[in-house]
This record gives sequence, C-alpha cells and structure tokens, in this order.
Amino acid sequence: MQIFQIRKWILESPPIEWAILQIRELLIGALRQGPIPQHVAFVMDGNRRFAKSHRMETVEGHNLGFEALAKVLEVCYKSGVKVVTVYAFSIENFKRSKYEVDGLMDMAKVKLAQLLQHGDLLDRYGVRIRVLGQRELIKPDLLADIDRAAKMTSRNGDAILNVCFPYTSHDEITTAIRNTVVDYSKPLPVHQRPFSESHIKHTIRSRHLSVAASRIRDRSKSPSSRGDSDMEDSSSSSTTLHPDSPPADPTVLEKEHEDSEEEFRSKYPDPESITSEILNDHMYTAGLPPLELLVRTSGVERLSDFMLWQCHEATDIVFLKCLWPEFDLWQFLPVLLEWQWRRKKDAERERGALSKTRKTVKVKAA
Repeated sequence: MQIFQIRKWILESPPIEWAILQIRELLIGALRQGPIPQHVAFVMDGNRRFAKSHRMETVEGHNLGFEALAKVLEVCYKSGVKVVTVYAFSIENFKRSKYEVDGLMDMAKVKLAQLLQHGDLLDRYGVRIRVLGQRELIKPDLLADIDRAAKMTSRNGDAILNVCFPYTSHDEITTAIRNTVVDYSKPLPVHQRPFSESHIKHTIRSRHLSVAASRIRDRSKSPSSRGDSDMEDSSSSSTTLHPDSPPADPTVLEKEHEDSEEEFRSKYPDPESITSEILNDHMYTAGLPPLELLVRTSGVERLSDFMLWQCHEATDIVFLKCLWPEFDLWQFLPVLLEWQWRRKKDAERERGALSKTRKTVKVKAA
C-alpha cells in the first residue's frame, strides 16, 4: 500500500506529470500515423484483487478501476478509436454479496454523475453514452441517471462509449433471437409480399372449377327427353341435387389445402431468410463497426460471456497479466503497436496474393 501511494505521488508531481504528458502526446501522435482499430472492447478485471493486494476496501479498488478507465478512454478517442465497449457489470455479479453489489451500484451512480458534471472528455471527443444490458435489473434511481446521461449525450456522434451493465452475451443473443421471432411473426405489408406462384395457380384452378360448375348448371336447366336411359336419369337427378357444385375430387381438395397453406405463409416473412446479418441487426451493437480488438486484464484467459457474438475471425483477443487499476498507456501501447503490425502484414499478404493473381492472368492471356 505504501509503495503504491509513493509511486502515485511521484507520478502526480508537476514536473513528472508534465513530462509524461508530453511523451504520451508524442506516442499517440505516432500511433495515429498507422491503422487504428475502430471498435475496442475491454474486460475490466482485477479490481478486487488489486484492492486485496493493497489492503484496501473492495469498493476503493473499483473506484481506482474507474480512474483507469477514464485515462484509457482518452487514449482511445485521441488515437482515433470510434467505439469503446466496456464490461462494467455481469448479470452473474448479482450472485456476489449484497454489500459489494450495492457498493458497485452506488459507485456507478456517483461516477455517472461525475461524467455528466465534468464531462469535458465526452464533449471534447463527441462521445455518446449507451448502456447495454437488462434494464429491468437496474435500480430505478440509477436507471433514471442512466437515461439522463444517454439523453444529454444523444447529440454527440463522433464516438461511442458502450457500457455493458448488467450484461452477458448469452442474454444478448437470446434477446436478439426473441426479437427476430417477434418481427417474423408480423404479417408483411401488402406491397412487400413476395411473388406467389401458388396464388396464381389457385386462382386459375378456381376459375376453371367455376366455369365447369356453370356448364353443369346450364345443362341441368335444359329440357330432358323422357326416352333417356336409366343411367342418364340417374346422372341428371344427381346433378339436380347439387346444381352449383362440381363433383368432389380428393386430389383437388388436398392440392387446394396445400396451396392455401402456402398462400398463408406468403403473408409472413420467410424464416429461411434469417441470416447472421439479420441476427446481427438485433444485437445491442447493431450498426456499429465490427469488433477488432478485445483486451482483458488480470491474467485470466477467458471471455466470461462477453461479446461472444461480436468476436470473429479478424478480432484480436489479448490477455494481459496486469490488473485493471494498473492498466494505462504503457500497457496499452504495445497492444496497439502489435495490432498495427499484424494489420500491415495482412495488407502486404493481400497485395502479394493480388499481384500473383494478376501475373497468372497475364501469362494465360499471352
């Protein structure tokens, strides 16, 4: 604890702080010369372990974690990152002690108020706050503050801060599927219904049957000869009993039933048209850039039910051993540099493959 306080005091002394600020500006300026991930996510893990190792209250560890977040956000937005998503509170965290959960909720309310009162960081970079998760699990007073923060920053559009609180990826995916099912259960507007071949077949068949029934009615109304055979009399009497109906054909009736079902289905969106893009449009992160970099601190190498859907083949996932309150530019800088190096290598590889393809085409043409 004493070593930590001494280190903090030295770093916050005016000369050291000025020197660090100048170095940080130079490093961030250098980063902006290369590619920058447009969507970065953080699993802010290690607050409790940091507090325990430094013999302080758990809530104080989370408080220091928030200060680390503010510093990292400034680095991200100044570097050119457009979207930052942080894992602030898992739904599973409600299983912790009531004392810690209430402390986290109270701290979230205080820190949210600080962001709004001293929101120079948000205003400077045009950051809009979005809270992703199960709203019904949040206390009413905190929920009111969240809605107020979202409303106050709603006009900002240069950058986005997604705060996952309370959140799990399984819950997000379940919600997206549920909402997709609801959308696909609504009838399509008439002008949006797809072309239905079965509807045309059904209409033509109905007209043919109507013409046949009309001919039978006309024939039944004409005078019948008394000298006709018994079979003709029987046929005539049978027709007279049902003058408006053609003879029932089981095959025709079954076909009509199938066509009616297909016509009913044509009034609703086709479930076969549901794709990963459709589900992606129902996720909390719909409309945002794809996730390019995910960082987790504390040395734990798992995602803990965070951004499972958003992680894809091009997402770099980095696990760091430092605890979240210790995370700053000096831990983040190597991660960004490695990400840039990989993107440059990928670009060179793509250019090499494209050049090789062009040479092959020229050889074949010659």
